[in-house]
Amino acid sequence: METPGERPAIFRIHAADNVAVALRDLRGGEELSLDGTALRVREDIPQGHKIALRDIGAGENVRKYGLSIGAASQPARAGSWIHVHNLRTLLTEDPVYTWRGESRENSSPAPDPPNFRVYRRPDGQTGIRNEIWIIPTVGCVNQTALALARWADAELCAATDAGRIDGVYAWTHPYGCSQLGEDHEATRNILRGLARHPNAAAVLVLALGCENNTLEGFKELLGPCAEGRMAFLSCQDCDDEMAKGKRLLVRLGNYARKARREQTGPEGLILGLKCGGSDGLSGITANALVGRICDCFCTWGAGAILTEVPEIFGAERILLDRCKSREVFDRTVFMIENFKTYYRSQGQVIYENPSPGNKAGGISTLEEKSCGCVQKGGHSPILGVCRYGEQVRGPGLTLLEGPGNDMVSTTALTAAGAQLILFTTGRGTPLGAPAPVIKIASNTGLARRKSGWIDFDAGRLLTENGDQVQAELLRLIAAVVSGDVKTRGEEQGCREIAIFKNGITL
Repeated sequence: METPGERPAIFRIHAADNVAVALRDLRGGEELSLDGTALRVREDIPQGHKIALRDIGAGENVRKYGLSIGAASQPARAGSWIHVHNLRTLLTEDPVYTWRGESRENSSPAPDPPNFRVYRRPDGQTGIRNEIWIIPTVGCVNQTALALARWADAELCAATDAGRIDGVYAWTHPYGCSQLGEDHEATRNILRGLARHPNAAAVLVLALGCENNTLEGFKELLGPCAEGRMAFLSCQDCDDEMAKGKRLLVRLGNYARKARREQTGPEGLILGLKCGGSDGLSGITANALVGRICDCFCTWGAGAILTEVPEIFGAERILLDRCKSREVFDRTVFMIENFKTYYRSQGQVIYENPSPGNKAGGISTLEEKSCGCVQKGGHSPILGVCRYGEQVRGPGLTLLEGPGNDMVSTTALTAAGAQLILFTTGRGTPLGAPAPVIKIASNTGLARRKSGWIDFDAGRLLTENGDQVQAELLRLIAAVVSGDVKTRGEEQGCREIAIFKNGITL
């Protein structure tokens, strides 16, 4: 039996829930208490998994977050383990979405914002790193791009009185040629978003010379930029691409060193919101904490981006009811339906989710996964919707079309303009992105075991004051933004991109 003052063994998220979440491994036969009511554990239940708080009949809705996460596929007694063996999804292929009126503004109080030290770019954007990026227009020049990046990183990044360069990176990919239609445009749009990203003080666009993504066409797509910030090299049009590339990078390095950090508020900052390898605690700790951070930034006049459309399925109503206008509502519905059309066009089941790792961590249905996933968006109204490859304009919370795949979605968040990504995880991952990524663990065990991956332990919310934990994460974010602290991924060189592909390859 639990004793007074002991850390609770289970947690009920909402008063209407008929299940609670195990905060530690539970043993069959244990006697627990929730709100003064005794509960006997009927079988071993792993941490992050669900326990029935009362008898649940076959076909009855199972409720978590105050919402249905499926129906019981067989009767379950109070104290039983609720998981894939006795819980089924209730999602259908064609739900009807109805506009219910304009969303109210988020009224949650926010603390005073910290100070940030950032780079103000000539086009008005805000950068948090002063790097040089090499953008291959086609995968054929990937190795040339990497060789140039290695040389430049060694030769140009030593800090001098003239200024500093934080690193030189080549964003390699297999595309840019042999693509048609939407795939070709998606590749070009993502590369454009990276080339125009404010964390890149200067950019070398590296072409082969015969690809579909022609250098002249890509220049036109990029539009005007600050004089001296970009250089272009077509490898087929010069005798020695390495020698010319080095000369261009020296010139770009001289340009980049002119940038200086200046103190400012949060305006102009955009957070990317991402989860991967979620578990049953993610929606309670890490995602909920990131939701509070999202609300703070939106209240301060900054921005945030929520993506992973397949992990919105089942929780659409939560987001649709927060759309600021009918136009935003209609665009959100289109985004959701468009992704379902993509699934159907490939002959795939729309609700083939959650993943094996999610299930091992305690997530049973897509409704449950999605309800936890959207917690990252806090309670702020949704002010805009962007198609895949588009850039965010303006503050507030924006939805971004994109898949749940970690590499593709973090790339899309960066290309959309996020200077920093908050990535929550219950299982752990070393994955990085072009923008710095703060990894936030949903449980303390993961944070301790994988300290080389994890930047922040949100599992502390189960034992510590929530406002203090939030304040500490905000301090970490300010330090990362200001360049005083590198993320674990930055320290280990975990930086990569992936681009969404739908159609054929010629």
